[in-house]
Amino acid sequence: MTTEQIDGVAVTTKANVYFDGKCVSHGISLADGTKKSVGVILPASLTFNTGAPEIMECVAGSCEYRLAGSEQWVKSGAGETFSVPGNSKFDIRVADAYHYICHFG
Repeated sequence: MTTEQIDGVAVTTKANVYFDGKCVSHGISLADGTKKSVGVILPASLTFNTGAPEIMECVAGSCEYRLAGSEQWVKSGAGETFSVPGNSKFDIRVADAYHYICHFG
C-alpha cells in the first residue's frame, strides 16, 4: 500500500538538493519526533550513503537498487519498500521519476 498523505507534520521548506538536482527532497517531522523525507529522484544512477537505517517507500514510478555488498539489482515499484541498513550505502537506478518517502530509524 502506498502512503498518499502524511497528516500532522512540520515540513522543512528549503529543499535538500543532491547530485546536481537529480534528487530533491524535503524533511518532515511528525508530532512524536519521527523524521522522514519525501522527494523525487530523476533519471540517473546514484549512490547514497546512510547514517541511520532507512526504509524507502515508492510512491510512484520505479527504481532498481543494489545494497552494499550485493551484486544483485532489485526492482521496486509503487507501493513497494526496501530497507537499507544504517552506516551503509546503496546504488539506485531510475529510468523515470521515482517518487519516494524515506522512513528513518
